[in-house]
This record gives sequence, C-alpha cells and structure tokens, in this order.
Amino acid sequence: MEADTEPLEILLHLPLLAEDKNVPYVFVPSKDSLGQACGVTRSVIACSVTNYVQEQEMEIEALETILMDEFRGFARARS
Repeated sequence: MEADTEPLEILLHLPLLAEDKNVPYVFVPSKDSLGQACGVTRSVIACSVTNYVQEQEMEIEALETILMDEFRGFARARS
C-alpha cells in the first residue's frame, strides 16, 4: 500500500482486513515506485499477490526486494 495516498481514508480499511486474515502488508513511500514494482507505467496505491505458480517465485522475490528497498529508503529519509 502506498503511504502518501490522498485521501488516506481510501486505504485505511486494508490493514484491518489484512490483519483479520493474517495477511502481511507493507506501506511504501511512492505511488510511482509501487507502479514500477508492479510492472506498469501508472501510479498504483495498492496491490496484492494472490495466486502464483512456482515459476513466478523469483519474480515475487524480486518485487519484495524492490518494495523493501523503497521502504528502507523512505524510513531513512524520515529519520
């Protein structure tokens, strides 16, 4: 999920749903970065990984790495 979504209320229900279903989630700092990580040219405020086949495991791990790098950069910038 993207942290600077305006208005933030658009996303506020998603963490509650994720926690109820025991699904991990993360906030990322940029809509553009999330869109790039999803492989699209548009800004994205939320995405999910649902079903995938074993062959996509490396692609999902790459996406996780990109998002975590973005998150760490955002955290460093805020401190």
